[in-house]
Amino acid sequence: MSRAPIAGVVGSIFLLASLMPVAHAAQTLEQVQAKVLQLEEDATSAAEGAQEAKVKLNALTKTLNGIKAKAAVQGQTLSTLQKSLGSIAIEQYKAGGLSQSLELLFSSDPTLYLSSAGALDAITRRKSAELRKYEAAQQRLSATTLTVNDKLALVTAAQKKFKAQSALALSKLKEAEVLLSKLKKADRERLAKLAAAREDADQASSQVAARSAAGVSGRAGVALKFALKQIGDRYVFGAAGLITWDCSGLTMRAYQAAGVSLPHSSAAQSRMGKKVSLKALKPGDLLFFGRPVSHVGMYLGGGKMVHAPRSGSRVKVTTSGSLGRKPLVGARRY
Repeated sequence: MSRAPIAGVVGSIFLLASLMPVAHAAQTLEQVQAKVLQLEEDATSAAEGAQEAKVKLNALTKTLNGIKAKAAVQGQTLSTLQKSLGSIAIEQYKAGGLSQSLELLFSSDPTLYLSSAGALDAITRRKSAELRKYEAAQQRLSATTLTVNDKLALVTAAQKKFKAQSALALSKLKEAEVLLSKLKKADRERLAKLAAAREDADQASSQVAARSAAGVSGRAGVALKFALKQIGDRYVFGAAGLITWDCSGLTMRAYQAAGVSLPHSSAAQSRMGKKVSLKALKPGDLLFFGRPVSHVGMYLGGGKMVHAPRSGSRVKVTTSGSLGRKPLVGARRY
């Protein structure tokens, strides 16, 4: 879903604007830069929204399949009880073809009759017990069927949200592309070169910053070192390795390497683990941005974090404060 080649030029529009000699042109490029950056932020937020919807959809689908399996077993139980009731009815018919009074009147052996009557009572009692089981099983199956229908409605809603968020992310990037396409060819080419140079510089400084993780141990150390090894890899919507990533895909795989299972969604990850004060951060803690949460990075220490920022960019180390219009809203430890 990435639009990396075009969206990647955005990061350097402001730099180009500062180099333009004509004040009117500079103002125009600044306006383009602000609008495109806003569109990229919106696209990234929508893409993370799609990931959250996908996580919910997968969980709901798993639950639904489990309930359906339960309903199938209950249906088999009901069928077995139906057959059992049928057999008992046949036995009762054979044993009780005449009324009890007529059986006694015409019986040549009252003792034999009384024995048969006892057998008939036993059959009747067994039928009553089986009937109660049947009714209970029927009620359970009806309740399960209602649950299946409820969960199916939730699955359908989650599917719609996932598709809508994915479409929104793509539409925002498309809008940014159209905006950039209105620039002169020479300007676009220059922006592309500046963007590439800036990404290369960020990668070099990120590699230097990564050395500070050498002394971090435990699960946090394993996760942090995994994330830092991906420095320079491209950001792609919905990607979780091994050469492209989105923000939550990177943190999910990093902690997976440390034996911790996290969902592929920044919002979902923000609800797991132990809440940590922003004043007590340690390397390996996850930092969450936006209201609602739509981005995640991993704290490196010294006011820095490693993360996959946005389309057109690469995994890098940056400061851990607010991210554009997205404030830092919380941290978790796993």
